[in-house]
Amino acid sequence: MTARATRRPPVELAGRVVLVTGASGGIGAATCAALTRRGAVVVAAGRDETALAAVAAASTVVADAADPAAAPALVATAVDRHGRLDAVVANAGIGWAGEFAGMDPARITELVDVNLRAPMLLARAALPVLRRPGALVFLTSIAGLVGVPGETVYSVTKAGLETFATLLREELDGITVSTVAPGAVDTAFFTTRGVPYDRSFPRPIPPGQVAEAVVEAIATGRQRRVEPRWLAVPARLSATVPKTYRALARRFG
Repeated sequence: MTARATRRPPVELAGRVVLVTGASGGIGAATCAALTRRGAVVVAAGRDETALAAVAAASTVVADAADPAAAPALVATAVDRHGRLDAVVANAGIGWAGEFAGMDPARITELVDVNLRAPMLLARAALPVLRRPGALVFLTSIAGLVGVPGETVYSVTKAGLETFATLLREELDGITVSTVAPGAVDTAFFTTRGVPYDRSFPRPIPPGQVAEAVVEAIATGRQRRVEPRWLAVPARLSATVPKTYRALARRFG
């Protein structure tokens, strides 16, 4: 069954309470702005209190996604402040680039904690209180769909999140589970991972473009959106003919 076939009629976003993590900047801040423009009541969560003050949101919460106690506290705060919770966007994530053999074990743990454990704990905390129809949206990455050498742990955490979303979707009724998998995005992500983005192609897309895909996922329940959309082609190649894809990737980068 295709994602398009399982989508429900669009849900009106005005008045719906949406919790967005990783909202201090980049895709998270852009998602908060896009949802606010549509009348949603946004609870923006992130680590940078100063940056959060500039985010378009009904309320903000300072929280560290790596902290296991953050998920239930965020959900409780959203419900306490606004009386309900309709959707969650698990956007917080970090990257790292370099050879796996030289990777600090502490950094491996941090990537797994932030990119995989945190969104699972957030979903677990939110499910008992999410109103129906509700929505869970996980920000993954094209790296999780095709695998990127030199970003091994990052790719694995995002692939794990895609698998988690697929299986969780089968367990739920009245709550849609979506993933949005962007390629390179023009944010501080590459600076914080320690290696700048130096490829001439594909060019990084604006975070607002990804934010619109997130908003669509909440409204329609679309199961997966790759952004920009043409990246869905290599994702399909990697899934259906992995040896061919890996050979092409090695040749053309």
